[in-house]
Amino acid sequence: MQYERASASERRYLPPAVAVSVVAFALRPPVDAERGGDAERGGDADTSDTPTIWIPLVRRTRAPFLGDWALPGGPTEWDETLADTALRTLRAAARREPGHLEQLYSFGGVERSAEAQRLVTIAYWALYGEHQLDAEPETSATPAPATAQQQRPRRWDDPLPPAPALAAPQHAIDERGLAQPAGENVAWFSVDRLPALAFDHAEIIDHALSRLRAKTEYAAVAYRFLGPEFTLSRLRAVTEAVLGESVDPANFRRQALARGGLVDTGKLESGGAHRPAKLYRFTEPS
Repeated sequence: MQYERASASERRYLPPAVAVSVVAFALRPPVDAERGGDAERGGDADTSDTPTIWIPLVRRTRAPFLGDWALPGGPTEWDETLADTALRTLRAAARREPGHLEQLYSFGGVERSAEAQRLVTIAYWALYGEHQLDAEPETSATPAPATAQQQRPRRWDDPLPPAPALAAPQHAIDERGLAQPAGENVAWFSVDRLPALAFDHAEIIDHALSRLRAKTEYAAVAYRFLGPEFTLSRLRAVTEAVLGESVDPANFRRQALARGGLVDTGKLESGGAHRPAKLYRFTEPS
């Protein structure tokens, strides 16, 4: 039964809809990405010397929250897993495969949906490493493969077929399942310069940042932002970006080496203007 067609009494007994939202972290936007924040007003959104974390957002083109930004996401379909929904909608927004994807939390407060059908959102958080950001973006030149639902006759319990734009990789999908054209409606924002956000997406981002920072305390995710080999200064930049504050270089170096898990590769960084720095790698990423 469609929510819009149900009576007031029938709506009380309808099950909630299920959607997915994704918070995708990166040390910088892809080179071909639009930058939000100060860049929207003609300025430079990346003028600070302190490293920061970036996330992709999708601008809503319909009410509610018309014109506000939202996390990539969308309703999950009956023939795909929650993780598949997260990956599908994130690829549509970022046009690249993330290096890591993990379920974060469930958001299902009764006040989330106001007068609309109650919506339970399963939030995921993802990480983009340097090599994923440098990958060639996915384009719409290759048609998306047909899903199992598209290959057979429609059943009575199938959801209504989405608009063609929903399956196209050049469109992002928001939490309510609305297609958002790429370009000006998808942009990357620094987490310390976020715009007004739709729904409770600010709360979802705060929760994801807390999880990321907790894991960074024991270097569980830092290696996912970096390549297989890195300098200690690069590792410190990751830590500063995630924590949102500067750390003392000497103390960080001493603590990082004392903590264990780092191996000196015996190689030196090449191409720099200063004295070459040692290259390290992690032993057993967790």
